Amino acid sequence: MQQKIFHQQSPGLLAFVALIAGNVAIAFGPLLVRFADSGPIATGFWRLALATPFLLFVGYRFGFRLSAVNRPTLSLAIIAGLFFGFDIILWHIGIFQTKLGNATLFANCASLLLVIYGVVVARKMPTKWESIAVLFAFVGAALLMGQSLELSPRHFTGDILSLGAGLAYTVYLLLMMKVRQNTESWGALGMASAVAAVVLFASAVFAGEQIIPDTWWPVILLAFTSQFFGQGCLTYALPHFSPLVIGLALLLQPALSAAAGWLAFGETLTAMDFTGSALVMIALVLVRKQ
Repeated sequence: MQQKIFHQQSPGLLAFVALIAGNVAIAFGPLLVRFADSGPIATGFWRLALATPFLLFVGYRFGFRLSAVNRPTLSLAIIAGLFFGFDIILWHIGIFQTKLGNATLFANCASLLLVIYGVVVARKMPTKWESIAVLFAFVGAALLMGQSLELSPRHFTGDILSLGAGLAYTVYLLLMMKVRQNTESWGALGMASAVAAVVLFASAVFAGEQIIPDTWWPVILLAFTSQFFGQGCLTYALPHFSPLVIGLALLLQPALSAAAGWLAFGETLTAMDFTGSALVMIALVLVRKQ
């Protein structure tokens, strides 16, 4: 009987490490999408299709049984999977139609939306330290992205797609927070990933993309870093933290995108990049003190 076993717990060190590690792994995903030679939607399909059997296997070893999932939880997982599929479709296409900085900024609007949700919808006012953390985090993100953000008609389509991805990802995370209240993390992610994989495969075929990659290493790495490890850690952490904290942690991704650009493309890191990254890290330390 899995019902209510996994209800929200007091956040511990393991959950916090999982939250940080998951966002670190996800942050480097866009680089692998660009390296892949299958279509952008097809790359998303392989990300999910390769990882899902392992997610379900690990979930099974931790006690997940599909037969024990009640109907409302299963319905939420299916809907979450649909939104996750939409998120990946929009995000993977947007990566190629705008600057990497723009795509990272707009796709991470989920961070702001989750903070707003935590305060307005969930009616949980932030503490003094959480308020300071929010200020530090968003100032840091603004410093990081202020240099790379470049609004122009040439990038408009990619910017809109990335923004749509961020909106879809917000809905996905909120739904998965509810799913995780009643079931095990790896199995929950496995269910959502299986649904999203079907959506992506059908969309890739409809779009006429190249489905089978000529080079497999980018999609394999994407599956086991961004999806299996990254999303796996993030899903584990969801019931342990408020939407506000989850939203702040998502800001690690634009912070790390500067480092990713430096590692992959030799992009210069400026004093503003270092300052912005430091402010985001300080914000997470302040939240951890709560």
